[in-house]
Amino acid sequence: MRALPLAFATLLLLTGCQSAYYATMEKVGIHKRDILSDRVEAAGEAQEEAQQQFKDALEHFRAVVKVDGGDLEDRYDDLSAQYDAAEQSAKNVTERINAVQDVAEALFDEWQDELDQYSSPTLRAASAKTLSDTKARYQRLIKAMRKAEAKMPPVLAKFHDQVLFLKHNLNARAIGSLKGELGSIEQQVGNLVREMQKAISESERFIQQLNSNG
Repeated sequence: MRALPLAFATLLLLTGCQSAYYATMEKVGIHKRDILSDRVEAAGEAQEEAQQQFKDALEHFRAVVKVDGGDLEDRYDDLSAQYDAAEQSAKNVTERINAVQDVAEALFDEWQDELDQYSSPTLRAASAKTLSDTKARYQRLIKAMRKAEAKMPPVLAKFHDQVLFLKHNLNARAIGSLKGELGSIEQQVGNLVREMQKAISESERFIQQLNSNG
């Protein structure tokens, strides 16, 4: 992924204004199209990290309910840390998707406005067709991303329930109670992982198509 200059990244943080950021980047030859490609790639990477983190959290939950012996407080601390990491991964995914959506909307608005600047009807029609195709591909992408994103909160809620229950019930009976939840959590995590993989694959296709023919 293109490494954006630190000074401009800092400018974004200081101003909080995406339009000013885009204008500044354009002055140094980095256009919204480039930023969109970078942000889609970053969102895909965030989803890959979240995908792995949720898998790890599931494995640790399995260990808590299936492994006999050991210090229950240590097992609680471990599961709690996994939950916190999964929650942060989910937040990162949402932030990355929001960033993709912001620059995509800015790019499409600019592109649409600039169609009126053509004097050649043929070139205008060709650009309008490319815009329409790119928008259609983007809609498939953002739909896949948001669908995967929507599956994270229910899984997090499930994990949070287990962590909270274990926190106040550090005994063998509590572990037995949690075993009944394992199948449900496994199913939810499996569904989440599959939807994330679809979104990751869609991201890769979008970047390839964007960079090859717009």
